[in-house]
Amino acid sequence: MLLYVTLGTNDLYRAGHFYDAVLPVLGYRRQRSSEEEIGYAAEGDTRCRFWVVTPFNRRRATAGNGAMIALAAETRADVDAFHAAAIAAGAVDEGKPGLRSYHAHFYAAYVRDLDGHKLSAVCENPG
Repeated sequence: MLLYVTLGTNDLYRAGHFYDAVLPVLGYRRQRSSEEEIGYAAEGDTRCRFWVVTPFNRRRATAGNGAMIALAAETRADVDAFHAAAIAAGAVDEGKPGLRSYHAHFYAAYVRDLDGHKLSAVCENPG
C-alpha cells in the first residue's frame, strides 16, 4: 500500500549517521544520498522506501504529533537489536522491546530519533 516514507531532519549528516546505524538491523541500507536527502532500501529492491530529507520548503523540520513509522522485523531478536542500535545512536526510549496487547504475537519496541520522530520495529511472528 505504501510506496515510500519520508521524514524531515534539521541535520542530514547527523540523521544519516543515526539511520546508517539503525536501519541495517532490519535489512535496509543507504542506497542514495545528496545534500538534501538520504534514501534507504532493502537489498534487491529497485527503489528507496525510506527517505530522510531536509524540508523542501526550507523551513524547520518538526515531528508529527501522533505520527509513527512502524518497520517490519523478521524476528523478535531483530526488534531487540533495532532498539539497542537506536538507543546507542542517541534515540530516546519510547517503549522497550516486548509483547503488546494488539495480538498474541505483536512484539515491538519504540524510540524517537534525533529529530523527535517516533519509530517502531514490530515482529508479528511467534517466538
